[in-house]
Amino acid sequence: MNQSEKELQVLYKISQTISARQHNISGLLNEVLEIMETDMGVLRGTLTLRKPGTDILNIEASSGLSTSEMRRGQYELGEGVTGRVAKTGQPDLIPDISKSPDFLNRTKARGDHKTAFICVPIIHHKEVIGTMSIDLPSSAEEELQGYSVFLEHVAQILASAVSTIREENEERNALESENEMLRRQLGGRYSIDNMVGNCNSMRAVYEQIVQVANSAATVLVRGESGTGKELVARAIHFNSPRKNNAFVSVNCAALPENLIESELFGHEKGAFTGAQQQRKGRFELANGGTIFLDEIGDISPPVQVRLLRVLQEKSFERVGGNETITVNVRVVAATSRNLEEGMTTDTFREDLYYRLNVFPIMLPPLRERKSDIMLLADHFLQKYGEMYGKDMKRISTSAINMMMAYHWPGNVRELENCIERAVLTSSDCVIHGFNMPPSLQTSDETHTSLLPENGANLKQMIEAYEREILIDALKKHRGNAAAVARYLQATQRIINYRIKNLGIEPRNYK
Repeated sequence: MNQSEKELQVLYKISQTISARQHNISGLLNEVLEIMETDMGVLRGTLTLRKPGTDILNIEASSGLSTSEMRRGQYELGEGVTGRVAKTGQPDLIPDISKSPDFLNRTKARGDHKTAFICVPIIHHKEVIGTMSIDLPSSAEEELQGYSVFLEHVAQILASAVSTIREENEERNALESENEMLRRQLGGRYSIDNMVGNCNSMRAVYEQIVQVANSAATVLVRGESGTGKELVARAIHFNSPRKNNAFVSVNCAALPENLIESELFGHEKGAFTGAQQQRKGRFELANGGTIFLDEIGDISPPVQVRLLRVLQEKSFERVGGNETITVNVRVVAATSRNLEEGMTTDTFREDLYYRLNVFPIMLPPLRERKSDIMLLADHFLQKYGEMYGKDMKRISTSAINMMMAYHWPGNVRELENCIERAVLTSSDCVIHGFNMPPSLQTSDETHTSLLPENGANLKQMIEAYEREILIDALKKHRGNAAAVARYLQATQRIINYRIKNLGIEPRNYK
């Protein structure tokens, strides 16, 4: 077989390889280099790619080079033979690398043997995106020129595939950067410093989070619905050594009883009707990280038994499977139920309770955190103002009075929903009393009305509205009645008269 026939056969093999490995680009490049090494007598081959937006070329695939040698193979545009080919877009041939001052031998893979080096550009859409090079036993220049032309043909065939790998690398790097950015954002968002609340009970919660975060202890967060139990769980995770691993949240109350085992522990194919394939459970997905089991008091006794084993032995079997799976998962559970009462009625296992209750954290309801209501309201005002593109200025006196008087059965979640609604309905970037939901405005709901229980007369309603206007104006002008008179376009005598009749103390607003 002459040289031309051999080259055609090699090109055919490369074409077949491209067709078979079009979704595995790295495998394709390495296989192409191996074909050239086996069928063409190439001593070693390398393929470099240019990093998008930079002048750096890195070895992407190789034949005859170790991993450490590949790592050393980095070139700047114009540097050495490889860099020059990438810069000029013209192939280069060196009959004997030992006599060439331009050959850098960056990989340190060549010995003292007489070796020829051929490097050609890989061009896609008129842009040099990389290079392809081979080492050959030194021979006549005419023969080496034939190899150079052949290598250019190979580079042309591979150009599209190489362009694809470069795009894949760029996309992967972008995703990794995005993931890292999101991880930093989540870590900042759920840091203790970003939790809102300054009352004594919340300070105690912060201290407990700091105490337990660096350990692997199981935590039981207790409190009414809407108090922020998941926020505490995330703060524990993102302030722990596991912060770079998964945080998996499971609402046990939202899962049907017949599916919760499969959801937590996974299942094997055919384990039950509809199990078309094997599925990993939440504990497997959380391996190395944290699993948050919300409303743990709602799970059934059979699932409690399996959960107890996971907590004790860190192992379980998938539904319908026999293989024991071991996991390293930190468990944070939460409940709004009275688990002690559940133990007396045999709906919650006593041994599971004591296994979960290693480090309890009690979250106070919002009605016991009166001093935090306005801190939270301001936080949500800024959050939803930015979300909906509104420059929210302030919360009016009437709205503040409503929020401070309300008993908040839905706790922080209800307050957040109220502020979001108020931001949406505000037309002047101020939250007024009429922007608040009806539950805060109806005396039967809030038990906060200053009007008689048998109803309100017109005079009382007018006075209540006038009082609101005057207090709001006094706050704005720091208790200065003269400034209030000018602001409301009235005389100071009338303003002082109304202030006195309504029992308002201007000095309270200085």
